[in-house]
Amino acid sequence: MAADLHCHTKLSDGSVGIEDLIVIAQKSGIDTIAITDHDCLAGTVRGQVIGKRYGVTVISGVEISAFDFEAGKKVHILSYLADAPDRLEAVCRHTSVARKRAGQIMMLKVASRFPITGDFIINHASGSTNLFKQHIMHALMDAGYTDRIFGDLYHALFDPTSETNVLAPTKYQSVEKVIEEIHGAGGIAVLAHPIAFDNVDEIKKYVDMGLDGVEVWHPSASEEDINMLSDICKKNKLLMTGGSDFHGIYGAKTVTLGACSTPKEHLEKLLNYKARKKRAERKAEKEAAARATEMTA
Repeated sequence: MAADLHCHTKLSDGSVGIEDLIVIAQKSGIDTIAITDHDCLAGTVRGQVIGKRYGVTVISGVEISAFDFEAGKKVHILSYLADAPDRLEAVCRHTSVARKRAGQIMMLKVASRFPITGDFIINHASGSTNLFKQHIMHALMDAGYTDRIFGDLYHALFDPTSETNVLAPTKYQSVEKVIEEIHGAGGIAVLAHPIAFDNVDEIKKYVDMGLDGVEVWHPSASEEDINMLSDICKKNKLLMTGGSDFHGIYGAKTVTLGACSTPKEHLEKLLNYKARKKRAERKAEKEAAARATEMTA
């Protein structure tokens, strides 16, 4: 049973619609996926309804952007199976508003350098909840200035080390705040692609903040990385998940849906995690009460 728990759609920075994503999953023999659009929960309910039609289980999810101010690094936290996903709207909206401001600035800078209009760029973000770098690059492709999303022009415009970059800062919530919000919504907090974002050294710190799991299987992770992350998870009793981080043509590399997946035993652990955690908490409460009774006897 294959489970791809990291997929993006047109609602954020993916190039494929929800139904098309689910059809690809079904035809690829993938029976469980999670739609984890960036800071966007809009696809969850629709995805679950469409998924039933095609026999694909769609787990509720979202990939929330955060920042580790101590380490000076971006961090992405995947939220799964939230009991009250509406409670995550505030933290998603915070980032969405900041990203809209940054996107507007970048769009204006690009429109001033190339003979294209802001409306032309915005049209390429049709259906998305925000304007992403891929949308700007797609507009430049259609205008004939590049033949790919990720190439020399992308790096010239969006690489922080480039002297010609058009980047605008986006303010994110702290990692601790995001994990707290996920738990407040009754969700499970999993660190996304720690290899890609160089977050490995900070995992223990995030565990102390309440992190529940780590995305072990991801296109950015080598076999050596997978073994290392697995050992960290076992040592800290963390959930282990996997996903392709599918973006369609908007991905930095060619990645097919299901290229990385969550093994069945680890999917079952994720699905049963909250119930198991509640049982452990009730047991701990009973033991604490029994010790208190013994002390007063």
